[in-house]
Amino acid sequence: MSHDSTAAPEAAARKLSGRRRKEIVAVLLFSGGPIFESSIPLSVFGIDRQDAGVPRYRLLVCAGEDGPLRTTGGLELTAPNGLEAISRAGTVVVPAWRSITSPPPEEALDALRRAHEEGARIVGLCTGAFVLAAAGLLDGRPATTHWMYAPTLAKRYPSVHVDPRELFVDDGDVLTSAGTAAGIDLCLHIVRTDHGNEAAGALARRLVVPPRRSGGQERYLDRSLPEEIGADPLAEVVAWALEHLHEQFDVETLAARAYMSRRTFDRRFRSLTGSAPLQWLITQRVLQAQRLLETSDYSVDEVAGRCGFRSPVALRGHFRRQLGSSPAAYRAAYRARRPQGEKHSDHHDGPHGVPGPSPVSPEHAPVPLQARRTAAASALAPSASLSTEGAKPELYATGRLPGQRSAP
Repeated sequence: MSHDSTAAPEAAARKLSGRRRKEIVAVLLFSGGPIFESSIPLSVFGIDRQDAGVPRYRLLVCAGEDGPLRTTGGLELTAPNGLEAISRAGTVVVPAWRSITSPPPEEALDALRRAHEEGARIVGLCTGAFVLAAAGLLDGRPATTHWMYAPTLAKRYPSVHVDPRELFVDDGDVLTSAGTAAGIDLCLHIVRTDHGNEAAGALARRLVVPPRRSGGQERYLDRSLPEEIGADPLAEVVAWALEHLHEQFDVETLAARAYMSRRTFDRRFRSLTGSAPLQWLITQRVLQAQRLLETSDYSVDEVAGRCGFRSPVALRGHFRRQLGSSPAAYRAAYRARRPQGEKHSDHHDGPHGVPGPSPVSPEHAPVPLQARRTAAASALAPSASLSTEGAKPELYATGRLPGQRSAP
């Protein structure tokens, strides 16, 4: 899934200053940046593939600070250009930033601001979004970054509308992407925007990647979050929610437990996680349903009740939207791919023939309150940890193509 903003007339009307050329792409490198992410725009825009029908760009590799630039594995790079070369570029790409906790050099931020003021298209891949945010170029805009860093981006720059579900976000003159592979997606999108589907398809074939990927970052999310969130009072509310997913409650219930108004709770929750609390709650329920479908023989109706959905219809709708599959199809695919001889945990009948709880494995056994609170802190994620292990990849395709945003 990607967000392609078409309602940006101001961005669409922007024109390059006289000294800048649309076909020139400047890539801004910093010391400490990962070499893989840094190499993506160099490969896409820096290699002549006109024989394959891909229009040629002119690449300028620029050092964002004094060199030599050290990268992954201790390699040293020497960029042929400095910040002054950015003044000729119609597109400026920041492929990565070395640390989400340290500020970028002010000289580089000034160069990015000038480039944007003069009509250049500014692109941040993965943690490069933090450089764009530090320059103020994401204020009031939608943006994304790697799901693991999205909460930090949202907390540090509250004026940025961070969406951790997106593979990339095109907001006209400022574009951002998620992690490594999503950087390729965004670069292909830029080629498609500049030269059409045929050119992007030809480049994708050369790179041996799909020209478009459906879906978003949901399939990769886990519960990892910056440690600083663990001390937040909302962690207690999240701990309670995770322990009571089998009950029917809503965001108003969580806000009341936090002694906040719904509006304040929504704002506080989003500032910490980059996600709306309702979306988080729905995804946690889907995650719970996913686990029960994998580890029990409960019917879909029973699974819906044990995950707090008001009806099986609600479960099926949310499950399909998040995983691209019905619950029954997901269970069938999971079991078909499970290694032979591996057993799932069937539920057992309790007293009077009433279905009892499934056997609990050690890793799912009750844990002390403090441990649950710690887990809850890390559950304050931008979205759920939707495990893809054992299921067919196509089950996770949402059917949304780049340029489409899912309904709320």
